[in-house]
Amino acid sequence: MTEHDLDVLDEIQRRVLWLATRIVDAANHDRATGDGVKVGGHQASSASLVTAMTALWFAHLDAEDRVAVKPHASPVFHAIQYLLGNLDRSYLPRLRARGGLQSYPSRTKDPDAVDFSTGSVGLGAAAPLFAAATRRYVDAHFGARPHSRFVALIGDAELDEGNIWEAVADPATTGLGNAMWLVDFNRQSLDRVVPGIRINQWRGQFEAAGWHVVEVKYGRRLAEAYARPGGEALRDWIDAMPNEQYQSLFGLAGPALRKQFLDGAPTGIAELIADVSDDELGPLVTDLGGHDLQAMLDAYAQCDAVTDRPSVVFAYTVKGWGLPIAGNPRNHSALLSPEQVDSLRAAQGLTAETEWDRLDPASPAGIQAGARREALSRAPRERALGVTVPESTGVRANKPISTQEVFGRVLVDLARDREVGRYLVTTAPDVATSTNLAGFINKTGVFAPTEQRSWTEDRMLRWIQSPAGQHIELGISEMNLFLLLGQLGLSWDLSGQPLLPVGTVYDPFVLRGLDAFLYGTYSGSRFVVAGTPSGITLAPEGGAHQSTITASVGLELPGVTFVEPAYAATLDWLLCDALGQIAGGSTPAATAAPAEDGAYYFRLSTRPLDQAPFEAARARLGDAVLRRQVVAGAYRLVDAHQAYPHLVDAPVVQLAASGAVLPEVLAAAAELAEEGIAAHVVDVTSLDRLYRAWQRTLRQGVRTATVPSVPGALRSAFADRVPVVTVHDAASHAMAWLGSAVGAPAVPLGVDEFGQSGSVAELYELHDLLPGSIVNAALAAIALR
Repeated sequence: MTEHDLDVLDEIQRRVLWLATRIVDAANHDRATGDGVKVGGHQASSASLVTAMTALWFAHLDAEDRVAVKPHASPVFHAIQYLLGNLDRSYLPRLRARGGLQSYPSRTKDPDAVDFSTGSVGLGAAAPLFAAATRRYVDAHFGARPHSRFVALIGDAELDEGNIWEAVADPATTGLGNAMWLVDFNRQSLDRVVPGIRINQWRGQFEAAGWHVVEVKYGRRLAEAYARPGGEALRDWIDAMPNEQYQSLFGLAGPALRKQFLDGAPTGIAELIADVSDDELGPLVTDLGGHDLQAMLDAYAQCDAVTDRPSVVFAYTVKGWGLPIAGNPRNHSALLSPEQVDSLRAAQGLTAETEWDRLDPASPAGIQAGARREALSRAPRERALGVTVPESTGVRANKPISTQEVFGRVLVDLARDREVGRYLVTTAPDVATSTNLAGFINKTGVFAPTEQRSWTEDRMLRWIQSPAGQHIELGISEMNLFLLLGQLGLSWDLSGQPLLPVGTVYDPFVLRGLDAFLYGTYSGSRFVVAGTPSGITLAPEGGAHQSTITASVGLELPGVTFVEPAYAATLDWLLCDALGQIAGGSTPAATAAPAEDGAYYFRLSTRPLDQAPFEAARARLGDAVLRRQVVAGAYRLVDAHQAYPHLVDAPVVQLAASGAVLPEVLAAAAELAEEGIAAHVVDVTSLDRLYRAWQRTLRQGVRTATVPSVPGALRSAFADRVPVVTVHDAASHAMAWLGSAVGAPAVPLGVDEFGQSGSVAELYELHDLLPGSIVNAALAAIALR
């Protein structure tokens, strides 16, 4: 057979359509869940992409190409992987079942190899674009990798998502000739047939952003009809026909279809189609290019020929193509009846015994599938970087210093490390200088695909742009920040080169990019992000720039380790540990907890803190013990019994805090000592690690019906079961669980209202974070006991 034997490809796509439809049908009709909850699935949304996906996998893609599949077309993807021999038959009836095929393609949870997780619409579309940008960076720094095309298959309704256009417009994604989006232009959304056709608007937006645009509108039947005398008028009428009217044709046949088609048509159209029989009229006027295999292959070839910019293909399709629910405005979640499934099975020449069979390996279609399996096979990728990140850069501070400033210093010191520095890559959404990346940028430069001339001299920021630069500057889009970080953190797989990605963002605006943050961590990406500055400690900026719930986000987001250090050395140790974990080799102190697999979120501050209290704890505990406790999540900054020996028999309370509020907590401990109360001060460096350690022991006890033990990290920092006061420049509930973990009464202090402008002292007073309030909270906690 030839590479583009259309009869063979048509046979394959018909089997793909059947399997995708049956996969959803089996999930809903063959499997009893016992809970009464609808299983669901998307037979119509899958059908619209069958032709495009068959053409890709069975005739176009290479092994190094990477594809994001529209969420609702996941059954088509799994059907294709099954026919290629990459998925065991046992999974086909297990869509949306525990341990089975996921509802939407998932890198981390599906049994077959998924390149990009999709699900939250718009993100799967943008991810391959940023993966292509990552590949451009990797090629420039580490040598060209085998050529890859980065493809996104997206629904037309996804173009309503704002993050789509943020990604398209960002300077970091310009000129990516190896990126292609294929829009399933079926003109239907979840709820309805979309009024009007927005293709001209979308074409203009893509072209304005420098994209190459291809439309695949008509199939061969219509193309031939247009070529006949008078065909131009027929084309003009179909082009001008309201979208709702055109979609209504799919539910009609015979004279009713003809009448609907001619409703409102200009003079002469009826005569043009007079010689077309009623049986032929429907297939003719609904012959769209997105279901023409050759038209789709031609479109892909056009995109390959354009190498200086991204391409987008608008493939006109029918939602529900090949199914009895084709074009129905309510077909989004509709399921074929058992009788309709039986008819479709019979039309395929299959029986209940053969319905899950692969293509006959001796048939032309089976031979093509076998050849494509070999052509698309990939070698395993190595995730570990193979370098050792030092335990510490040895950063020291002889005066008060903020964690934001220390963060910048540590990165500069790591950039000087000949083994580690070349793998560091930073990015920021137009906040690089204000989040203290200037030093790193001065040393490494800004990445640009080609050398860029600098027209100004700035002693503070030497913005040298070249292919050797290691900072990628983005426009003001936190969504793009997390999308890029997510792909940089997957570069080991998608580009064959592990990296050490670090991003910075104003902490309040972590929430703006939260969907993409979650997307990256759900996909298993590994990176560091620093949110800085944070909290009401950013006092003069007012409530719009003060984060209060981001600590909770960091604590609760799966695949993320939340870190909030207060002192220079603790930040140094924790950042080196995080990068060491990403590099794949745990540093010695990291063995205090199980190896982590995910991203790291550092919540930092611009408030300078006196380092003397930490240095006193360092002298008391020693670096080895202290570092182990810091990395594990908490350490006792002040031991009241050692600091105040005369209070050995006094009432005891523990003051636990994170980050910028520690000066107030230390002052409160001193006031309590004057009142005859021994107050230990615990610096919680990672609420996340403490909570996970506590949960591990609790769940082990629940699952084994045994008494839970107290994890070492909590046992070391909270040695006494005494009342606790938690203090946090964040929502008070983020630390409130420590009382339960310690087994004692707790009074949580934090920021539970929107902030406002003012000085730090004024806002701390407003939210009960001053020493006097902490002292009163300690007395209340003791009284509760």
